[in-house]
Amino acid sequence: MLEAVDVQIRQRDTFLHDVLTGLSGQPKSLPSRWLYDDRGCELFEDITALEEYYPTRTETAILRSHAADMAAFCGAGPVLLEYGAGAAVKTEILMAALEAPKLYVPIDIAADFLTLTARRFSARFPGVAVRPVAADFTHDFDLPSGVPTEGRVVFFPGSTIGNLDEPETAAFLSRIRRHTGSAGKALIGVDLKKDLDLLHAAYDDREGVTAAFNLNILARINRELGGNFTLDAYAHQARWNEKASAVEMHLVSRQEQEAKVAGRTFHFAPGETIHTESSRKYEPAVFSQIARRHGWRVETVWTDPARLFAVFGLRSIA
Repeated sequence: MLEAVDVQIRQRDTFLHDVLTGLSGQPKSLPSRWLYDDRGCELFEDITALEEYYPTRTETAILRSHAADMAAFCGAGPVLLEYGAGAAVKTEILMAALEAPKLYVPIDIAADFLTLTARRFSARFPGVAVRPVAADFTHDFDLPSGVPTEGRVVFFPGSTIGNLDEPETAAFLSRIRRHTGSAGKALIGVDLKKDLDLLHAAYDDREGVTAAFNLNILARINRELGGNFTLDAYAHQARWNEKASAVEMHLVSRQEQEAKVAGRTFHFAPGETIHTESSRKYEPAVFSQIARRHGWRVETVWTDPARLFAVFGLRSIA
């Protein structure tokens, strides 16, 4: 029987707080985690199928090529913890290769989407118990008491680590170290630095799916927080930030305008933006240094021939 454990208390209040705080700042911003409501998750899955969006197909190829080695790294009888599980399509590749997995724990902020994923996994792998956890993995939370403590392995694919800024990355690596313990392991997908034209196309596709994904956060504010954003009055923009080594997504105001959220009015000048997401790209040595500072050592790295993407195999530093 599936059980969704909601450990993110008062999610709507947190969403409202983040929106009011972010829109009050200069420059304006919104945390990227709020892009992923049910509709946002659906749109992101559409993005992963786009020709321009290389990360998904590249990481998938790495997983298919090295699944046996990754399973050996995880060891027999693992408890697989996936943070930001989404549809967990790539997870099926790893799960099929694992030796006698004990439990799969998908963790995601989108509870309804998470339930569908858990049901699909139970049907696909009837011999593996599934324990979904509805939580925002960018904040501290505890795993349910019924999750075995031994053999825990974190799976964090999709270069989601790149959406976190430096303090968030530090907190996340420390958090999963706490969740897995001194014998913990982790498989983390990391997008590597590369040609800027390739990067820009991946975050501003011809079909406008990424634009719809970005604009959906305004639709979510309207629906859940009583906002009155006019979506057509904002445009999607992807830009490179060299200092942060990141592709940034912005929503650009097409004109001077105002928008209201929960009785608060926010003014937008023409060309003013809301920064909604950063996708950091790493050099392998840089990511290895960051991991070590927060309790992990790199045991192995799997990559593609063009070195576009890498999956890092990390082990806890005792």
